[in-house]
Amino acid sequence: MAAATNQLPQTTCCVIGGGPAGIMLGYLLARSGVPVTVLEKHNDFFRDFRGDTIHPSSLELLHELGLLEKLLTVPHSKVARLSGIIGDRRFTMANFAHLPTHAKFIALMPQWDFLSFMASEAAHFPSFTLRMGWEATGLIEKNGVTTGVLANTPDGPVEIPATLTVGCDGRHATSRVAGHLPLIDQGVPIDVLWLRFSRRPSDPDNALGYINYGRLIVLINRGDYFQCGYIIAKGAFAQIQQAGLPAFRQSIERIAPFLADRTSEIDSWDMVKLLTVQVNRLQQWSSPGLLCIGDAAHAMSPVGGIGINIALQDAVATANILTEALQTRSLTPHHLQQVQHYRETAVRRTQSVQVFVHRILNRVLQNPGPVTPPLALRILTSIPGFQYLTARFVGMGLQPQHIKAQ
Repeated sequence: MAAATNQLPQTTCCVIGGGPAGIMLGYLLARSGVPVTVLEKHNDFFRDFRGDTIHPSSLELLHELGLLEKLLTVPHSKVARLSGIIGDRRFTMANFAHLPTHAKFIALMPQWDFLSFMASEAAHFPSFTLRMGWEATGLIEKNGVTTGVLANTPDGPVEIPATLTVGCDGRHATSRVAGHLPLIDQGVPIDVLWLRFSRRPSDPDNALGYINYGRLIVLINRGDYFQCGYIIAKGAFAQIQQAGLPAFRQSIERIAPFLADRTSEIDSWDMVKLLTVQVNRLQQWSSPGLLCIGDAAHAMSPVGGIGINIALQDAVATANILTEALQTRSLTPHHLQQVQHYRETAVRRTQSVQVFVHRILNRVLQNPGPVTPPLALRILTSIPGFQYLTARFVGMGLQPQHIKAQ
């Protein structure tokens, strides 16, 4: 016999997913006194190979909340410039020194540390509830309106009645599927293999990548190790595995020779995780009683490391637009549509840039020989202001948000 489903007391907002968008939205709503319950299906935040780059625009949000100084006591490294090794030449692509922010750098911080920090800060607000190990399985609907969430918990299934349900549950979102929101997939020619190597103090810092011999790798400094993203053609992982680990390790050594004495650390394919890259977006982000934001509404490519920051901007915009209506119990479908209307153009244009970069990367992957940096790149990087413009795009995004005064 199936376990009985318990019904919890009504909450104003139930957020599905304890990622960057979900935790930030929960923090902001609770800060304004709105009762909010955040559901996270895992028992902790510890998932490796997630976005770890907190960009200047996001750090500015933390400054506006009075949390930046405290956040920066959490172990992290700083990237003030983004550079890449293309062929045998280094190019500086972005310089954050002149951005109009208090933190003029990208903070490289494991996402689980950032989420733990934000959840701890949100817990100071009495209207904030975080339920770890609670997995949303569906939506409660009545007369075409979402009125809450169905979830499995360690103590059995529950119903969580809510005035508003917000899906922040990523690219495989239960909220999106259960809400019957149609998805537009743009198609992507690349995937990413994630792995890690030990790091030494003498290693060069390079947060953008190495490109040569039909390969591209990105190294993210995690203190005592590198998180490594190895770009491959879409669907090519099986072929790489068939060629064997020695060939895989040699391809890394060829691009980044300083790693040659530690590629042997990868002694099993179990240490290599495939990220299937997606770029998509919902035709509509909401239906009555339901709103999707972050990757649930628009999956971003890892290009530029901006996904976490787009998600945080979505959360801030959502809180700015919806808080008053939630406080006064006057929320309408029009309020939810406002979020999409406000954020969609910036998201679509950012995705367009990512799709353009994918085409360039695809050409790189099709050229197995030594790379000669193109003349256009050499000219662009020599133009005054180029590094500032790229820093604006990467570091600030197309629509940087600000915390609305209470």
